[in-house]
Amino acid sequence: MMFKHLTEVTFAAKWVLWFIPALLVLAGLWWYFRSRKQLPALKISSADSLLAFGTPFKSQLKKLLPVFRVLTLILLLVAIARPQTSYDEEKVTTEGIDIVIAVDVSTSMLAKDFDPNRLEAAKNQAMSFIDSRPHDRIGLVVFAGESFTQCPVTIDHAIVKNQLKAIKNGILEDGTAIGMGLATSVQRLKESQAKSKVVILMTDGVNNRGLIDPMTASDIAMQYGVRVYTIGIGTNGKAMTPVAMTPDGKLMFDYTDVQIDEDLLKQIAKKTGGQYFRATGNKSLKEIYDQIDKLEKTKIEVSAYQRKTEKFQAFALFGGLLLLIEILCRYLFVKSLP
Repeated sequence: MMFKHLTEVTFAAKWVLWFIPALLVLAGLWWYFRSRKQLPALKISSADSLLAFGTPFKSQLKKLLPVFRVLTLILLLVAIARPQTSYDEEKVTTEGIDIVIAVDVSTSMLAKDFDPNRLEAAKNQAMSFIDSRPHDRIGLVVFAGESFTQCPVTIDHAIVKNQLKAIKNGILEDGTAIGMGLATSVQRLKESQAKSKVVILMTDGVNNRGLIDPMTASDIAMQYGVRVYTIGIGTNGKAMTPVAMTPDGKLMFDYTDVQIDEDLLKQIAKKTGGQYFRATGNKSLKEIYDQIDKLEKTKIEVSAYQRKTEKFQAFALFGGLLLLIEILCRYLFVKSLP
């Protein structure tokens, strides 16, 4: 697919444009002080002497000469600033990829084995991943004891990132409904016409809630051609995890065993043609996203370039034309200096 659109006019040397307001100020001051000069009264002995001062046309033309000079300088300054128009051209060999990022927001995602915790680390890496996919449509799903769509699939990544920032623990009933999270993600992609449809599902627990079994959800994903990458988030062994809440609403933390149903996540990934990854810290989570990014980039080839066209010629031409008109008027009609 080839498409081309004209972008805004830009200037290669913007700093030159600052001389234009300075020129206008100087011209205004010159005009102000010139107009304040008091011309002495003249005694005219005859009508012939009056005609010596020129016709009204010449008098008005003489007043316009400074205007011609200022306009000439403005046009030349614009030309020196090098106005340019540009065309962005992209060649896309496929229709792109639609991606849904499904994030577990259960209380255990506040565990501190990631910096600052699992949920914030997952959000930060998802943000970087979104920035690396400028040509893909991306959506967000959150799940805990239930699930809902945080952001529909869209090419407007600014909206996606704003909605990602808004994700927090406590917006859903607690628990881990992996099947519900996956089913909601597939629901957002089933009508997609993209060549490739992907779900990235991140969780740190074991499926213990929800009306849809995870394997049933994976069957639905397979039916609609959705590939699922599953990520188990949590260190090996024990992690400082929320275990209770004080009367004033503060969470109490203690070291507990990290329990991730890796067998389930592996089965989901295998059935749908994706892969399972285990993230044990911020660094490994970043590496996982980098790997997914590379895997999915093999599905689309994009070549983009920008072609700029210089537009200073017209300004220089009109500036030169005005200068020629001024010279002709000054020496052929007015025959005097301003």
